Amino acid sequence: MVHLAERVENEVPPMAALAVAIVAVSTSAILIELSSAASIIKALYRVLFTTLLLAPLAVTRYRDDLKAFSVRDFCIAIVTGGALAAHFVTWFESLEWTTIAASVTLVQSQPLFVAFGAWALLDERVTRRTVVGIGIALVGMVGMSVADVLSGAAVGGENPLYGNALAVVGAIAAAGYVLAGRSLRQRISLVPYVTVVYSVCTAVLFGVALASDATIALTAYPPAEWLLFLGMAIGPGIFGHTVINWALKYVESSVVSVSLLGEPLGSTLLALFVLGQVPGSATVLGGIVVLGGIYVTATATDETGETNERKVKRETAESVEKPD
Repeated sequence: MVHLAERVENEVPPMAALAVAIVAVSTSAILIELSSAASIIKALYRVLFTTLLLAPLAVTRYRDDLKAFSVRDFCIAIVTGGALAAHFVTWFESLEWTTIAASVTLVQSQPLFVAFGAWALLDERVTRRTVVGIGIALVGMVGMSVADVLSGAAVGGENPLYGNALAVVGAIAAAGYVLAGRSLRQRISLVPYVTVVYSVCTAVLFGVALASDATIALTAYPPAEWLLFLGMAIGPGIFGHTVINWALKYVESSVVSVSLLGEPLGSTLLALFVLGQVPGSATVLGGIVVLGGIYVTATATDETGETNERKVKRETAESVEKPD
């Protein structure tokens, strides 16, 4: 696996890898919906299997990085992993109550909350364009949720307002994951970083499962379910988000952020053809507004002409001691 990873890193064009990653993350919601397990179980096994797939690479190629983790680093990893667990718990559950189109679009609003959190917690300057982008996206979120409830157009969603709210909480948790782990990610290479954080996330999800009735069926699943769990780890986990993080080393962060707007479209199309979920007009129109707001926010520039995402990438590159 180590030699395969090195070969991929050296030979695969970054933009081609990014395209594959967008397709991979678009399958996440479909795989979750196809599984009949409890949402916490789906989340647990997705992160567990992703961690197990990355661990051999981490302990062989990045052993020195793992040894370099200080007590402070582990404390940051615990907070980061906890935020990631909260993201998975809320987003996976949201798919039980609303449509894939609405859930994936709303959870993709993470950049809005990253921008707000960076301003509120890290005292980073927020431009007028960023504020406008956040405002546009919020209008789309409210319009999507309220209109779906009033029209009953959320096909496949038993309680769209609740499901949409969970997706937004999932986006906030994902933003917390990004903000909490930013300083650690600046000093630690990608593979050991995500391996440690995913391990913490797995432990938290296991604790949540123990505290719920889901533990009654912790392992009692047919082979098809285990294949879905593994598919969530290999597809959206390894070929999706891990490849996206790798691509940030070679591709402008603003390009990556805008490319991620393809996930809601891909997930919606897959939901249509695989599950027969036809999104209502309110979901489609609201989703377009939300994605427009995310685009405006992700491409906002400061007084130096840097986008918000590119600034983070530059600061990270300047402080990383070892390449990924």
